[in-house]
Amino acid sequence: MSGFALKTLTFFLLICFLVWSSSFELCNARRGRHWRQRKDASASLYKKKVNGHLSSSHHHGIHGGTTKPKPPSPPHKGHTGPPKVVTPPPPTKGDNGGHSAFFNVLDFGAKGDGSTDDTKAFEDAWAAACKVEASTVVVPSGFVFLVGPISFSGPYCQQNIVFQLQGKIIAPTSFKAWGSGLYQWLLFTKLKGITVQGGGIIDGRGSVWWKDDSLDVPSDDETRLIVPIDQDPVRNSSQFPISNGEISGKMPSLKPTALRFYGSFDVTVTGITMQNSPQCHLKFDNCVGVEVYDMNISSPGDSLNTDGIHLQNSKDVLIHSNNVACGDDCVSIQTGCSNVYIHNINCGPGHGISIGGLGRDNTKACVSNITVRDIMLHNTMTGVRIKTWQGGSGSVQGVLFSNIQVSEVQLPIVIDQFYCDKSTCNNQTSAVALSGITYERIRGTYTVKPVHFACSDSLPCTDVTLTAIELNPLQEKYHLYEPFCWQTFGELSTPTVPPISCLQIGKPSSNRIQSDHDYC
Repeated sequence: MSGFALKTLTFFLLICFLVWSSSFELCNARRGRHWRQRKDASASLYKKKVNGHLSSSHHHGIHGGTTKPKPPSPPHKGHTGPPKVVTPPPPTKGDNGGHSAFFNVLDFGAKGDGSTDDTKAFEDAWAAACKVEASTVVVPSGFVFLVGPISFSGPYCQQNIVFQLQGKIIAPTSFKAWGSGLYQWLLFTKLKGITVQGGGIIDGRGSVWWKDDSLDVPSDDETRLIVPIDQDPVRNSSQFPISNGEISGKMPSLKPTALRFYGSFDVTVTGITMQNSPQCHLKFDNCVGVEVYDMNISSPGDSLNTDGIHLQNSKDVLIHSNNVACGDDCVSIQTGCSNVYIHNINCGPGHGISIGGLGRDNTKACVSNITVRDIMLHNTMTGVRIKTWQGGSGSVQGVLFSNIQVSEVQLPIVIDQFYCDKSTCNNQTSAVALSGITYERIRGTYTVKPVHFACSDSLPCTDVTLTAIELNPLQEKYHLYEPFCWQTFGELSTPTVPPISCLQIGKPSSNRIQSDHDYC
């Protein structure tokens, strides 16, 4: 009997073990399915946000770091509070164990000695990173990489790639590297979730281009308003130096932009230093969802057309916490831009923050919902400016310039609808319509003229509002002028210093009716 009981007990324990094991596997299967469902739902939500251009996450640092939410849409005109940041779920990874893959350019043959051409190594590193989602191209510190014109291209690259710049990249100075001329030096095109970050340097070594500028290089038209005291105003044709006739002139006439992003979504540029670009330093064309912050951009104040940050046909843009010194506009906003929020910029030298020129060669220009606030401008030609060409069409509307501090700025507030950077321009009746332009809390010192409003005869500027304007003259080396207004209508919400009595209160009595071609 005892043997039979032992067999029965053993059989009973075996049955219990099998039942328990089956339940454990079923529980694990269910838990795994539920976990995958949650992960898939999170990934779907993130993908929807990226496709909707609401926000995205990028990784900081070479070792993963923390995720950073993309900026929200900038506030509408009149908004005074900080932008609200909505943190999306983290992006899903590829099949790499949840860790980003790193592609160091040194591993692809780069020398980093400042004289060897490392272009091919950069191309190969990018080609490898392009295949892996959330990968990182590493440009290590302690090296100087000579890189020729290069394109980091999509659209078939994986998203959320990081270009981690810790070292220094320099441009070639031989005309042979540029052929007959190129529009850009470093190009990122048709990418989703691209981040360029780090503490490194991009040096365009532009002095070899600047010295070759000939007499027919376009100059900023506002220089006609700036007359040195020791010059006859009638004979003040140009303030730019004449180029040396002994210069060889071998560099192409088409000067490249240093760093350009084209046709990309969710672009972040942060931490890097850019200097001495042959032309514009940083340009965004046809991009949606852009953030630029914690950057230093510098080139000499007399380097022609070296804009700091240039926007064109781009929307949902946040630019903040940058230092910009250059030979043209610190930030330039061109046609096709909307929902742009710029704040906490130190600008100078340079030509200030500008919208335009718009409408050149009878083109249509559309710009809307632009906020520029909390800006420091020192020793710049203009402060905040809107410039358009005669003969254009379209509109600029919904613009706020707020809390602008100017110091030794020649022309702090400018609207110029007669802009022309050529020797002669024909008078034309059509114009880009300007309306809903607000200036508030603009204070400091000027050296030429506090306000210059020159609007179209056929299509005057309307709804121009001035609040808490306090600009004091600083006599230096230029003739001083009183505020100037032409065909400018709006309101003075508070008294201004100096009094801007030339602004016409209300609306024009006979404003030309816009055609369908004019509307944006």
